[in-house]
Amino acid sequence: MTPARGIWASTPLRLSLAMAALFALVSLLSLAATYVIVRDNTQEALRSTLQQEMASFRALPNTAAVLTFVRSQSRTASPEDRILSYVLPGGLHVGNAALVSKGEGYAIVSFDDEATEVEGEYFALSAAVHGGQMMIALSAEPLEDIQEAFLAVFLFSLIPTTLIVIGAGVLLARRSVRRLDRIDATLDRLTTGDYAARVAPMGGRADDLSRIGDRIDTMATAQEQQISALKQVSADIAHDLKTPIQRVSVLLSQLRQKTSLSTDASELVDRAHAETDGIVKTFQALLQIAQIEGGAPRKRFDEVDVAALARTFYEVYEPTADDSGHRLGCEVPATPVLVRGDKSLLGQVFANLIENALRHAPPGAEISISVTQLGRKVRLEVSDTGPGIPEDERENVLRRLYRLERSRTTPGSGLGLSLVAAIVKFHEGVLRLEDNAPGLRVSITLSAAGRMGGTAPRETSLAVPPRDA
Repeated sequence: MTPARGIWASTPLRLSLAMAALFALVSLLSLAATYVIVRDNTQEALRSTLQQEMASFRALPNTAAVLTFVRSQSRTASPEDRILSYVLPGGLHVGNAALVSKGEGYAIVSFDDEATEVEGEYFALSAAVHGGQMMIALSAEPLEDIQEAFLAVFLFSLIPTTLIVIGAGVLLARRSVRRLDRIDATLDRLTTGDYAARVAPMGGRADDLSRIGDRIDTMATAQEQQISALKQVSADIAHDLKTPIQRVSVLLSQLRQKTSLSTDASELVDRAHAETDGIVKTFQALLQIAQIEGGAPRKRFDEVDVAALARTFYEVYEPTADDSGHRLGCEVPATPVLVRGDKSLLGQVFANLIENALRHAPPGAEISISVTQLGRKVRLEVSDTGPGIPEDERENVLRRLYRLERSRTTPGSGLGLSLVAAIVKFHEGVLRLEDNAPGLRVSITLSAAGRMGGTAPRETSLAVPPRDA
């Protein structure tokens, strides 16, 4: 079963974070646009006020009136908010502040206390009024207030709101992830042959995931019924064909025992008997592949020592190899090498690969069996020094009933490697057909299980070299 997905890698959380980022971006852009509009409007209002005040001074009838009005306004106007300065050509200076040259630019100095400078940014307007120079300045503090207000909104409203949205998204995503994990676990069980797996009704309000779960359950129910019907049909066919084929085999045996048969007739009977055995083996192999692909034997999985299994099949096939003139060798660790699987199916892998090598490699060829543990992986190999398989044909030979052109005259049904491929896939392993230079090397990689025995040192491993023919 695949592990549950991490919430940070889940699509619901990514969508939630994307929506939160979009919300934050839109809110930030909206806040920035509002700030620009308010700032520009405030600046325009300050400029308009300056122009109106300057127009009111220009409307006075003479210089004396301007002096009187400036003095009157200066008594109530603070230089920090509003500056009035009227300078006559003779040097007369009235107002509530004066501009004093200070390096680059000017400094504003209060009339009341010449030692005190008035700091800050101002909007100013200067014009000639009745023979003198009139200057009016308004503090830019309202713009600073607006900037601080918008900064406060950003820090204490937008950021917390975004964090709340993200938090809510995480909570909602966790609920969705739990549902997705439930669906994923059910699909994983279905793909490994557990057709009784169901998502089952999910609590809460019905949504898209609930409907998907219901559809998966409906599909699984239909698939379970179809697989059950297919298994029943296969069993019926096997049962119905088994008896007639056995009867044909018995009749051929009885016919062979008759002494009145000619030599040619006896040879025909022997060939018919062999063909009948081939039909039975082919039919059994096809049924076994179907059963393996259906996932039925998975319930029999247990820890299997493939090192001991390889030694057993070496001992079983060693006499056959001697009789056929082949040299059979075996190199496996002395310590157990455990994988989780079906012992009889893994044994059939060794049997099929060894028989395949014996069948296609010429007399005198070397056949080697090896088991190697590499960390959490176990590699099984059966190699030979025969003619091998062309690289462009290696995928084809894994197909059912496919045979190389040169192998059509040799015994066999073309199902040996197909059955091996089905067993390896059933055990979630990797099968590779490689060049042994010369010959073929079949490499199978499986996941280790239980306590790892580790790859034993060479001096403690069991290495049986090929015997000389």
